[in-house]
Amino acid sequence: MKKMTALLLVLLFVLSGCATSQSELEEMQTNPYVTVESDTTTEEATTEPPPIVAHLMAGGDIMSHIPQINDAYVSSTGTYDYNHMFGDAKKQLKKADYAIANLETVLNGGPNYSGFPCFNSPDALAEAAKNAGFDLLGTANNHTRDQGVDGIFRTLDVLDSLGLAHVGTYRSQEERDTNSGIYVANIGGISVAFLCYTYGLNGFKLNDDQRFAVNIFNKDYATTLSDFDYDTVDADMAAARALGADMIAVMIHWGVEYQNTPNDYQRSIADHLFKEGADLIFGGHPHVLQPYETVTVTDNQGKEKKGFVIYSFGNFISNQQQEPSTKTTIILDLELTKDRKTGKTTLTDIRYTPYYMLHRDDLPAGSRRMLVNMHTAIKEYEKGTAKYVGPNSYQKIKTALEYCHKIMGEEGDKTSK
Repeated sequence: MKKMTALLLVLLFVLSGCATSQSELEEMQTNPYVTVESDTTTEEATTEPPPIVAHLMAGGDIMSHIPQINDAYVSSTGTYDYNHMFGDAKKQLKKADYAIANLETVLNGGPNYSGFPCFNSPDALAEAAKNAGFDLLGTANNHTRDQGVDGIFRTLDVLDSLGLAHVGTYRSQEERDTNSGIYVANIGGISVAFLCYTYGLNGFKLNDDQRFAVNIFNKDYATTLSDFDYDTVDADMAAARALGADMIAVMIHWGVEYQNTPNDYQRSIADHLFKEGADLIFGGHPHVLQPYETVTVTDNQGKEKKGFVIYSFGNFISNQQQEPSTKTTIILDLELTKDRKTGKTTLTDIRYTPYYMLHRDDLPAGSRRMLVNMHTAIKEYEKGTAKYVGPNSYQKIKTALEYCHKIMGEEGDKTSK
């Protein structure tokens, strides 16, 4: 039957006057399903290039209170090690194309380390953040000047020595003027321009000749904290647009501490930043969770666009004790997709993973503070395989998970599905 089919095909091609080579005839005889090209030229089908898909992960305030410093101390060597505090978060952050957080302390060198109200942390904190998977740290926040401008400068030196990118503080006017203080990151093939600002410095003021050191969005940053610096911020945003990055992201320290809802000033600032070109806004400072949302705005170019803002991540690691608010945090996972043909980049998925800062004061130093994935901790306890969670902390974590879902919405916690 196959031979007859092949002969019929040959006959049809001869009768139709199609020119067929000897090699093509032989191929048809051995494979009756072969396609022989005619001498008619057709346009070849083009294959659309696949989009670029990347994951940007973000966390909250990296802090170091005195109990954390004590927990990090390694008495046998006289050194410090914070690696255990990042706990389960390391597993998730290692999967990111890029990860960011707020460094809410300074690294001014020892041995006089301190916690609240004027932080000074061991360099090992930054080392652990790097080991956990963070790529960029925002350095503009209300504790930035806790150890004077020397603390600002040394912090940047330490981050540079570790290969950790940073944005928000600067060692010179020249450094601030470079790209208007903007850091452009390559996130899995997608370029994102990062800016970073704080509302103030806990009442401290910078000398006029050192104003370059910190990005501050309020003109009255040492007093009433309500006079937005449109000139500086708008100039920076214009510079960010001119860089031509695929997206613009703003890390910002704002809001009221321990409040779970953003205030009107936060919302007005977010709206203004979106109109000036921001695509993503990452908020911090309240030390508790505040929700996220996607909004549609018309930018200053008259184009309608979408923007994403999370008003507060809460603490990432800290020693704050309020249950469950200051111990509850998330890692946000944003999927960014770039259409290779149009060049347009959009936010195509939003999800988060809830974490809880576990306190275990009865244990030796090196194991007292640990960030745990809530879902993992609950499942392991219920299976009887928990390593770190006992009956008391199990109930606290379950309460914290309910609290997290209430503030952030359960639909974004896709790990619970």
